[in-house]
Amino acid sequence: MAEKPKYTPGTPAPKSGQYKVVGPRGGDRGREVSSTEGNPLPPAQKGERYVLNDATRHKRK
Repeated sequence: MAEKPKYTPGTPAPKSGQYKVVGPRGGDRGREVSSTEGNPLPPAQKGERYVLNDATRHKRK
């Protein structure tokens, strides 16, 4: 199984959704943040990264 990409704090979010906070070795920190596409991911503690956990689904009209 391929590993999900990790995003650093301050980079623009590639997709809208919930991002899980992971530690420097990839361990789950037990927190999630919401971000919208194009907006920068929030600051985090040293070495922490974000992984897209649940992308927002939009209904087309």
